[in-house]
Amino acid sequence: MSQHEHVRVAVIGSGFGGLGAAVRMRREGITDFVVLERADSVGGTWRDNSYPGCACDVPSHLYSFSFAPNPDWPRTFSGQRHIRAYLEHVTDTFGLRPHLRLGHEVLGMRWDNEELRWEIETSRGRFTAQAVVSATGPLSDPKIPDVPGLDGFREAGGRVFHSARWDHDYDLAGKRVAMIGTGASAIQIVPAVQPTVRKLTLFQRTPAWVMPRMDRAISGPERWLHRRLPLTATARRGLLWGIRELQVSAFTKRPERLGLVESLAKANMAKAIKDPELRAKLTPSYRIGCKRILLSSEFYPALAQPNVDVVASGLSEIRGRTAVAADGTEAEVDAIVFGTGFHVTDMPIAARVTGADGITLAEAWKDGMEALRGATAAGFPNWMTIIGPNTGLGNSSMILMIESQLNYMADYLRQLGLLGERAALDPRPSAVSAWNRRVQSRMERTVWKAGGCDSWYLDPSGRNTTLWPGTTSEFRRATRAVDLAEYEIVRPPRAVPRQSGTTAKEAV
Repeated sequence: MSQHEHVRVAVIGSGFGGLGAAVRMRREGITDFVVLERADSVGGTWRDNSYPGCACDVPSHLYSFSFAPNPDWPRTFSGQRHIRAYLEHVTDTFGLRPHLRLGHEVLGMRWDNEELRWEIETSRGRFTAQAVVSATGPLSDPKIPDVPGLDGFREAGGRVFHSARWDHDYDLAGKRVAMIGTGASAIQIVPAVQPTVRKLTLFQRTPAWVMPRMDRAISGPERWLHRRLPLTATARRGLLWGIRELQVSAFTKRPERLGLVESLAKANMAKAIKDPELRAKLTPSYRIGCKRILLSSEFYPALAQPNVDVVASGLSEIRGRTAVAADGTEAEVDAIVFGTGFHVTDMPIAARVTGADGITLAEAWKDGMEALRGATAAGFPNWMTIIGPNTGLGNSSMILMIESQLNYMADYLRQLGLLGERAALDPRPSAVSAWNRRVQSRMERTVWKAGGCDSWYLDPSGRNTTLWPGTTSEFRRATRAVDLAEYEIVRPPRAVPRQSGTTAKEAV
């Protein structure tokens, strides 16, 4: 713990957001930075999620950086292994290895009002930084419900793990398995393990809308063409982007237009599920799009197999080796796999960030996450986040949003450079409030608020603090540059008697 290093910027996390920030800083001529990563390799959620069948539901050519196109994607929808390999390739191509500090979990960071810098405590040493870019991402800390009897199940020899912490040492073949949840991970896991398990019981609290996943191998001639004529890959990406931009208004302004998509989803289900009782269990009662539309061509066929049971109720308790649903249904199981999502609206990193007023980000966000343009929080100078509040998407690629936030980050760091090292930028509370009022006002008519579901997009108070209620091009315009009128410039305290912890702020 004796290590102490000062840098201009500390980046937290090495997924798409963290690596993208690192690449952008190098391209801006900033080399005095580190990337603090708690694991032993890069990759973020694509390193952590290695469950059977793990793949992306966004087309490969859209789920990659515009500044690092990959002409050799093997499939139209790439699997986890290829996406992780892509991130390793980006790390090497842009010379990011010297900046990585692997195995450095951030235990806490505190703003120093006198030195105008962040003090960062990690599992392997201390750092100080003029600015922090938090890129931990919302899908990094698994959420496992507190189910009565779970400890006893483990003591009885049962195995328990989350989809994002897959136990590769435990062979599910021939076992009785309980799958908890019907989200994006579950619909990939179920068809991947169904052929080999003895019995698979799917505990479904709420059914999901599922559309076919039009996946195929990308042919050799296609890949050759993208290598020889990069503009063809750019055009392919542009077409994929444009189609999704045209879909946005149905999600954000006219949810009633999604009725046709609902009919297609029902037809997709009916094609594979012939049992009317099972179809009834699997048919959602909310408008399609209220929760993320899932893509799979194998999920429904797997559920129709004789070794699969669908319980239309959530897991309630465990009695010995018996999993009990809320409706009383019981199933004897050897292993329980939780596909129950992540801490999204209550990200654990927020409790480890202490701002200028001595309160944590978690305390500041106790009534709901808020950030100016999805990036900066009042009271936390020189701190910004990638994939922050209201930057998520329901129908397109998060890489587009990340790149927009990288534009904002780059200009933020330029402004700090012009102000000098002994200065900081702190967003005005009025600017943060005004931005979030506009976002939440637009959110009211979206399918995510008016669609009749309770999703992980919503915080405990029912506010959607996760998604962006507009197009990706709108967000790019909103984050093209920093508006200094939305910030206060923080200067060092005067060398006169004062109360500890105060700062001088110079209004722009």
